[in-house]
Amino acid sequence: MGAPFVFAAMGTVISLHSARPVPRATQDAVLTAFATLEDRFSLWRPDTEAARFARGELALPETTEAFRQVYDEAVTWRLATGGAFTPHRPDGVVDLSGIVKAIALRDAGAVLRAEGLTDWCLNAGGDVVASGHRASGEPWVVGIVDPLDRSQLFTEFQMGPERWAVATSGTAERGEHVWRLGADDTFVQVTVCARDIVTADVLATAILAGGPEALARAQELDDIDVLACSAGERVWASAVFLAA
Repeated sequence: MGAPFVFAAMGTVISLHSARPVPRATQDAVLTAFATLEDRFSLWRPDTEAARFARGELALPETTEAFRQVYDEAVTWRLATGGAFTPHRPDGVVDLSGIVKAIALRDAGAVLRAEGLTDWCLNAGGDVVASGHRASGEPWVVGIVDPLDRSQLFTEFQMGPERWAVATSGTAERGEHVWRLGADDTFVQVTVCARDIVTADVLATAILAGGPEALARAQELDDIDVLACSAGERVWASAVFLAA
């Protein structure tokens, strides 16, 4: 396995590890998967479609089909999670950043599969999607940082065969960036392992925002594994983590 392909996008560092060399054209296509979404959905750049929509310069019917598809996907998740995940900020602005990075990971994974690559791991700021195995034949392993000591690992998670995506949402690095549902601040970090990265990312955010009630609802929505930590060092964990 050679050096990873690393680039910056969406305010974080993206790294692609592969069991065999990734052609330059494929690397470019992975980068484009992120850049295309960032060019449309970034609220930090005033010229994007999302920024224009947020300022009221575009009505929803005037946006592109690509924009509406992502918006509809986010709203579908809002309904499924009882509002624990939502693209609507308290100030009324539509902010799709809570789902766009995961969609970019999903799209990049589709690029790699289309190019015939079967053994790879994509990491975007701690949200990870993988396929197959490392060059050694061993599974991909994701480290989960201790929310109370960012210099230490809390545990590790071994990817596959039904868990190819891991996403973590927490307050340790970015503070209270999630819009809490009501006054529930039970959790300070939530990791969700699922079959796909959008499910993992959205439900990690929803559980962090909605607390134990959202955790119970998320487990009814999909077959997932969850590790949720409170500030008081209490842990809610699926059996796979208890056995780690």
